[in-house]
Formats: sequence, structure tokens, C-alpha cells
Amino acid sequence: MAHTRIRKFNTKETYPEQNLDNDLCQAVVTQGGKTVYLRGQCPQNLDDAVNIESHDPVEQTHKVMQNIKQLIEEAGGSMEHLVKVVVYITDVRHREAVYRTMGEYIKGVHPCSTGLVVQALARPDWLVEIDGTAVIPD
Repeated sequence: MAHTRIRKFNTKETYPEQNLDNDLCQAVVTQGGKTVYLRGQCPQNLDDAVNIESHDPVEQTHKVMQNIKQLIEEAGGSMEHLVKVVVYITDVRHREAVYRTMGEYIKGVHPCSTGLVVQALARPDWLVEIDGTAVIPD
């Protein structure tokens, strides 16, 4: 791993009442490299900004995370360079589904994470939005 991850943890221990298995950490230290700030990614296509058809939080999160992965790769990196995510959901009842799905993409990565429940996102059909920051080593 290119970055130092401080106080790694897995949500199985920190949220035992929820069915989550996400590798996260309290802080990430980077040195040098190229920082990539990602716009909040939503369940839409990157090429044409068309929403996916689904209103399922799992399917929407898959699309969001696929977009994040694609953008980091287009910048010359990989998911292991992801250092921070901010997760916005419109319904707290979707939290486990969203975080479980996101966890598939960040297994072994341990980014820092902040989660918020918000009243609404920019389009009424969106249930989840995730922004991120990656640092690609020199």
C-alpha cells in the first residue's frame, strides 16, 4: 500500500449490530504524489449523465463505486490509492445496503470515511452519492 493507514478497523467490530464488513481507518498519511479530488458520484453514467434505471440502493451504489473506480483509473491510479470517501444517503434505512456494497470496492484499502444522512440529493431518484479523494504516488 502506498499510504500509511493509521488505526485500521473493520466495521464488523465497530458496528456489531449491523451486517457490515468494511475496511476503514481513522487517518491516512500520504507523501508526494498526485491528489485526485472526485466530484460526488451519483448513480448515472459518466459519459452521458443518464441516470441508471434502478431505485435499488445496492444497484445505485454499485454504479457510484464503478464511477469512482473508473475515474481513479483514468487519473492513472487504482482503488488502493483511495484515501477518503464521504457517503451521502437520503434514508438511514439504506445505510447497511450502501455500506455493504461500497465495502466490496474498498476491501483491503482502508480509506477514511464520513457518512451523512441528508434530506435530498440533486435529483429525486438518487438514494446515494459518494465523493472521494485519491492520492496516486509518484
